This record gives sequence, structure tokens and C-alpha cells, in this order.
Amino acid sequence: ISGCTCGNITNKNDPKSINSRVFIGNLNTAVVKKSDVETIFSKYGRVVGCSVHKGYAFVQYSNERHARAAVLGENGRVLAGQSLGESQMERGRDGGSEGGRNPRGDWD
Repeated sequence: ISGCTCGNITNKNDPKSINSRVFIGNLNTAVVKKSDVETIFSKYGRVVGCSVHKGYAFVQYSNERHARAAVLGENGRVLAGQSLGESQMERGRDGGSEGGRNPRGDWD
């Protein structure tokens, strides 16, 4: 994104920001790069962080409303021949995070 100041940080330790985080699964990271993810998801609101890993990514928005819009708008989108699966992260009853099909339990 031209002029984007997005970092790799998705703020995994801030419980208040968890609802504004989106998990993107089934991502063909051999073809799709971080800049592609930022471009696609920035149309839903201010992206403050993005981290891309093998097969998945996280996008951190400035607020929960933007994260919800991204999940509704992009879930099932076909990108680089694969159907994406997005979900909004949520706080669990124990204060930890739930939601997202996070295969390893990490964010960055």
C-alpha cells in the first residue's frame, strides 16, 4: 500500500484489541504477499498491523467495526486459486483469545 505504515505487529498481548483482529486462513502465501493482504483488507478500515505466515495471516484493525466488515466482505473470496476463510478473533471466557482457525496459536 502506498504510504501504509503497517507493521508486522498484530498486538497479540493487548486483550482490548483482540476483537479488531482478523484471521485469514487458507492463504496461498507462495503467491500472495503481505502487501497484497494489506491492499485487500485496507478497504474495510485502517489497518494498523499485518502479519503473514505460511498458509495464513492476521490483520489488525483500529477498531472492531472494521474487522467485522472485513470478515463479512472477504470470507470465501477466491485469491490465487484458494478460497479464503476469515474469522474475527474474540476474547474467551478465561480472558484468552478464541476464534480464528489459528493452527499454531501465535500471531507474529
